[in-house]
This record gives sequence, structure tokens and C-alpha cells, in this order.
Amino acid sequence: MAEDINKVMLVGRLTRDAELSYTNSGFALCKFSLAVNRRRKQGDQWVDEANFFDLHLWGRRGESLNSYLTKGTQVAVEGQLRQERWEQDGAKRSKVTIEAVNIQLLGGRSEGSSYNQGGQSGGYGNNNSYQQQPQRQAPPQSQNSQSFESYTPPSQPRQDNYEDDIPF
Repeated sequence: MAEDINKVMLVGRLTRDAELSYTNSGFALCKFSLAVNRRRKQGDQWVDEANFFDLHLWGRRGESLNSYLTKGTQVAVEGQLRQERWEQDGAKRSKVTIEAVNIQLLGGRSEGSSYNQGGQSGGYGNNNSYQQQPQRQAPPQSQNSQSFESYTPPSQPRQDNYEDDIPF
């Protein structure tokens, strides 16, 4: 059976400063909202339509990036969709949020502004990437399978014999 895919990639601007909070067990949670503009044709004219998404960044990365995630900052986000479910006044409610896995700071609040991180000048074109590795357990290995750590590449380079110059 094929594994399902849940991947989201967005580039947009923060609609408010990020909010840092902690769970009862002391785990950090950084919440922020992203506006992503979309152009669509309406009649003979192109119009901009804003879409708004709520994002969560967990753990130390959330603590570290909280001060850089300010209103208007442009970021690229890779993440996963999460559906939150709760009951309010006897009615079942739900909301889809994005759990950020990789965040890249793209620029300041506007095209002319920049941010300062560790003495580096910021601005558009910066490649400051922060990844959060998913919390997954490795599948159990059978006795016959070889783990990646014990793999050694073959000593001889692979020799493919193709009749043509282009192998496809």
C-alpha cells in the first residue's frame, strides 16, 4: 500500500508578530499567520486575492526564530497540514493549521528593509534556512536488512554499458 503525502510549501508575509508560548510540559510553541497573495483574472482585469494561513513551529526552532518572525517579514515555509479538532458549546469544531518543518527567511518587512542576524546583513536573497526534523520512529529492521550506517559503497565505480550516448 502506498504511503499518503501531506506536504505544503508557501511563500508569503507574516500578518502579525509571532507569539511564543509553552505547553504544560514546557515544550515551546511559536504561532504565526501568513498571508499569501494569489492573482486571478476577473473579467478583463487581474485582481490580487489574499489567503491567510495559521502556522505552528514547535521546539527550540520556535524559540530561536520567534524574534525574527515579525509582521511583514517574507518567509518561505515547508510544512504539513494538521487538523485541530475540539468541542465548543456542544458543537464539534475543527480548523486546519500548518505545522512548519522548514522555514527560510527571505526578506525584511518591505523591499527596502533588512534584518540583522548574527552580524549578517539581511534582505532579499538571503538564504537563512531553518529545518525542523520530523519526529518519526525508525521502522523495525529485520535481521536480514542492512542499516544505512553499516553500508559501504562498492570499491569499483559502476560501469553501465549503453549502446547510445544518451541512456534513455
